[in-house]
Amino acid sequence: MTSNLTSEEQAAAAAVERSAATSQLRFATAGSVDDGKSTLVGRLLHDSKSVLADQLEAVAHASRSRGQEAPDLALLTDGLRAEREQGITIDVAYRYFATPKRRFILADTPGHVQYTRNMVTGASTAELAVVLVDARNGVVEQTRRHAAVAALLRVPHVVLAVNKMDLVDYAEPVFAAIAEEFTTYAASLGVPEITAIPISALAGDNVVTPSANMDWYGGPTVLEHLETVPVGTDPSQDPARFPVQYVIRPQTTEHPDYRGYAGQIASGVLRLGDAVTVLPSGRTSTITGIDALGTMVDVAWAPQSVTVTLADDLDISRGDLLAPSDHAPETTQDVEATVCHLHDRPLRVGDRVLLKHTTRTMKAIIKDIPSRLTLADLSHHPAPGELAANDIGRVVLRTSEPLALDAYEDSRRTGSFLLIDPADGTTLTAGMAGDSFAASADGAEAARDDEGWGF
Repeated sequence: MTSNLTSEEQAAAAAVERSAATSQLRFATAGSVDDGKSTLVGRLLHDSKSVLADQLEAVAHASRSRGQEAPDLALLTDGLRAEREQGITIDVAYRYFATPKRRFILADTPGHVQYTRNMVTGASTAELAVVLVDARNGVVEQTRRHAAVAALLRVPHVVLAVNKMDLVDYAEPVFAAIAEEFTTYAASLGVPEITAIPISALAGDNVVTPSANMDWYGGPTVLEHLETVPVGTDPSQDPARFPVQYVIRPQTTEHPDYRGYAGQIASGVLRLGDAVTVLPSGRTSTITGIDALGTMVDVAWAPQSVTVTLADDLDISRGDLLAPSDHAPETTQDVEATVCHLHDRPLRVGDRVLLKHTTRTMKAIIKDIPSRLTLADLSHHPAPGELAANDIGRVVLRTSEPLALDAYEDSRRTGSFLLIDPADGTTLTAGMAGDSFAASADGAEAARDDEGWGF
């Protein structure tokens, strides 16, 4: 935390930092088919002593039945029968493990082009993405696709894991050439931090323990980097956003006039006495109480769940947003966004959908689909008319009610939304408000030229 925080906030932050076990990192793996994602995850779990004995025995048994002498660690994550039969990853596999330094939530995402939507799902909440590359093949089309998805989703940290170094005799020039090509490409998309690590997931080189075969590499292992990469942000640097999830009105003899607004702080800091605006109504009031799990506090910050009381009795319900009066987002009914279509049924101009943003759900209509992005070369197809499953493109929506929406670049939480089928509640599309790609590393905007970087 920075000096912008009060002494109380700094003390609380220091307590969290001192308790390393409370630190948590959400990360996702991605890469082309057969690059070794599941093997890397299995090696990471195995070598960090995060696999139970019965799990390891089950994997060993399954491996022997397939004629393999050594346990196939990829089977620790490939749980579906079709995945084991085909030797590929189809669905996102979530794994939870911990070391003395940090807790982890890992999303192992598929590598096939037709499962791009699964990577979007797995990486949407990730703070770090591990992109694997086969050292024999170098940066391929799918590598660029996954780098572009990570950039679109504003994943703050990207690790390039150059795998199968044992199959290229652990040659440093091979690693250096791949690392330079990928870093240049990802940086042009606006990825803020890229770390390249040469590994062999099968042999265990530089996954958990340093490799004796690559003494020319002096950087961290994959696990060391995962344990030390900065997570989270200083909440005081972001405007407060508090989506109301539930209105508490006990109306009892003890609390006849109590009216509290419960929810999870999406970003920023709430303080006693703050002037806030209720959106979309625009009414204003002042915070008179903050209840954090039964304890009254003077300050709370994201992602704490709290109950807030206000000085005025206002008409506030689920879906309303409390924001600082001096940093409140604009409300609008016209939304332009980058979306990834997740459903097998195409999204078409004229479709009527439900838009879910934080705790608010409203009706919306697709007014236009200006373009569809080709992630392989970042070109775009103008006016496609529809988006099929796994397509990423730009859409223009009109909502039935005013919506307080931040740009996704400013807030991944309050700048994102889902489009839902009003007939059966099926999730159709994931949306990110605002521009497509972040600014490039040197501060200039990502190129918007004839190659179609912009929409």
